[in-house]
Amino acid sequence: HSLPATGAGSAAMPLWDFQGSTMVTSQYVRLTPDERSREGSIWNRVPCFLKDWELHVHFKIHGAGKKNLHGDGLALWYTQERLVPGPVFGSKDNFHGLAIFLDTYPNDEATERVFPYISAMVNNGSLTYDHSKDGRWTELAGCTADLRNQNHDTFLAIRYSRGRLTVMTDVEDKNEWKNCIDIAGVQLPTGYFFGASAGTGDLSDNHDIISMKLFQLMVEHPLEDETVDWTKIEPSVSLLKSPKDNVDDPTGNFRSGPLTGWKVFLLLLCALLGIIVCAVVGAVVFQKRQERNKRFY
Repeated sequence: HSLPATGAGSAAMPLWDFQGSTMVTSQYVRLTPDERSREGSIWNRVPCFLKDWELHVHFKIHGAGKKNLHGDGLALWYTQERLVPGPVFGSKDNFHGLAIFLDTYPNDEATERVFPYISAMVNNGSLTYDHSKDGRWTELAGCTADLRNQNHDTFLAIRYSRGRLTVMTDVEDKNEWKNCIDIAGVQLPTGYFFGASAGTGDLSDNHDIISMKLFQLMVEHPLEDETVDWTKIEPSVSLLKSPKDNVDDPTGNFRSGPLTGWKVFLLLLCALLGIIVCAVVGAVVFQKRQERNKRFY
């Protein structure tokens, strides 16, 4: 599932397919050149059956555009579909699986977020990515990262282990990972494909993949996991926020709103405790009245 860092010529890529404007060289895979209205992608041919994994991506986004006159961005995929072109950074919308977007252009002029902006999305095929809102309605979490036109190497890591999704960046030339996204309750099946895609519109950039390296994580799972058919799991996220909870804050992240499920649970718990307290108080009062009546007679 790994793409070599060097010698990336077609002879060294027997397990990868590419399409669109993608150009393969000995140093990198260029998904789009710095030209308008281009899209390209590269996809692994072998489905991944690891339950726990970590993907390191060495990439470079660069071009001649200045002051937001560049776009649109790069996407990293772990999905059921592969090699299907579409409007989401050069790949299919309504996909099944996981997408990590490295969005370099703010389409929503009202946003307070600072771009480039990295975000995560999990889809079971029912959700549509809204470019006009930079995917805010379907975003799980995100962060700002200064990853474009850097003179040093830029990296991104995606870790999925025991239902926890973590995204980290190394874009500041410090040779250390910086946390970007950390979400629990993520369910992803095995048997999906890794890929990368990019797209340009009226604005453009070079979107280059230098390497993609996949590592298996050795993690202990509960015994009940042994009876689960991991290929049949539907991509999902528990405690997923509603779109209205995605409120911008100055840091480029969002503030999570109240979780409806927990509110309902707490209300029911409080109601139950109230009933118990009332019952105990009522029983004590009734008993005292009975004793008082006995003394009276």
